[in-house]
Amino acid sequence: MQTATHMLRTGQRGARFQFQMATRDLVTSLGRLGLSWSLAWHDVASRYRGSVLGPFWITLSMGLMVLGIGFLYAGLFKLPLNEFLPYVALGIVFFGVMTGTVNEGCETFVLASGILSQTSLPMFTFVWRTVFRNLINLGHHLVIVVGMLAFYGQWKVANVPLALVGVVLMLLNASWMSLLAAIASARFRDIPQIVVSIMQFAIFMTPVFWLPDRFGKHQAILDLNPFYHLLQAVRAPLLGQTVAGHTYVVLVAMALAGWAVTFVAFANTRRRLVHYL
Repeated sequence: MQTATHMLRTGQRGARFQFQMATRDLVTSLGRLGLSWSLAWHDVASRYRGSVLGPFWITLSMGLMVLGIGFLYAGLFKLPLNEFLPYVALGIVFFGVMTGTVNEGCETFVLASGILSQTSLPMFTFVWRTVFRNLINLGHHLVIVVGMLAFYGQWKVANVPLALVGVVLMLLNASWMSLLAAIASARFRDIPQIVVSIMQFAIFMTPVFWLPDRFGKHQAILDLNPFYHLLQAVRAPLLGQTVAGHTYVVLVAMALAGWAVTFVAFANTRRRLVHYL
């Protein structure tokens, strides 16, 4: 009986210690956000070193995709181009941020394995590195967003402050998804392919380049799609549309529950992650 009690207390102390170390890792990383930003900026700069347009090559290709899909679908569904093209542009740009953050999250710890094995940097530093890298890409893609809103006059009805709230909620949720993918991918190397497949499936099941009312009587299914809420919280205010109150409830609940579960997973696996790599 005493042995069982001793083991239980030891396990509780071990779990408490793991949680404390994970919390210290998070707090320390927040104090070094400048380092995460520098690493992210270096990633973007080195990827396009020697290129004339640099990261704007991605912006150019995304702009061409927006025009291609916008003109095609507007013609097929008989939709007004001045309404549909900004809708598609915002959908592709902001869903691309979510996709990039989650997909690249799979490689967060794998690519940093050399640094992690030789230094005592907080592991969260590399999580923020992934998030910042996609924020930098978003900064380039804002050319498309601003261009569409200005050209079609949508800037007159855009609610930018509310859209920024949506961006914050989107990043909060994409961050824990990215971290969870990073933890799983460090242990199981098949996870990146699974994550990419899920995100590819999600983009077709989310109204990125089709209108929600196309679901007809099954439109309630959209409420079960978290990516719909993530996208709606950003896109709707920029188009002068109203965001349903339950969308914010869903996003806040997702952020709280997602971070709670992911942080526990990080605390339990933190000491073993380097060995997985």
